[in-house]
Amino acid sequence: MIRSRGRFISLEGGEGAGKSTLLAGLRDYIEQRGISLVLAREPGGTVLGEAVRDIVLNPAQQGLTAEAELLLMFASRAQLVSEVVKPALCKGKWVLCDRFVDASYAYQGGGRGQPARRIAELEEWACAGIKPDLTLLLDLPVATGRARAAGRGEADRIEVEADSFFERVRQVYRERAAAEPWRYRVIDASQSPAVVLQLAVEAVAALAQDGAA
Repeated sequence: MIRSRGRFISLEGGEGAGKSTLLAGLRDYIEQRGISLVLAREPGGTVLGEAVRDIVLNPAQQGLTAEAELLLMFASRAQLVSEVVKPALCKGKWVLCDRFVDASYAYQGGGRGQPARRIAELEEWACAGIKPDLTLLLDLPVATGRARAAGRGEADRIEVEADSFFERVRQVYRERAAAEPWRYRVIDASQSPAVVLQLAVEAVAALAQDGAA
């Protein structure tokens, strides 16, 4: 992993977990401390990435195969790493990203059934050795998350999947968190946004302190 003054934080979680709300709160917290921050999202964050996002989330693209979806996600990710993440970290900036590689293990792996070894090979190829220093996983029951997401408007191509799909996604996220406790902070997202933000801030503050040591 590239070591620099910059820090890389990813937000992960299933549908309706509250990532957007948390991202806004963490952005304010980090910037108020005078830290130069870059925001990113997956898929997206670059011209190419936003085009991929339009394809992957478009309900009209129901014929998209699991293999094509996986490759599109990593095409977007490779561009994001090259164009946004790596340059920011090398300049000492922090990067706060709405999803990163863990999402592919959860959604394309757990959800779609793509082999973990295939995802790992793509990760090695596309990510230039870059991994988040901290991953905040917003965890909550699938039914709770889906009920929240139902009020956000028309469902996208992934949101229309069955509960069983999202149960597999959640299981892989939890397995990855258990396997890498030094990187993950699992937060019970069924709590109030204020409590979720406070727990996330504690984890980010510890990361900042570690970086200053």
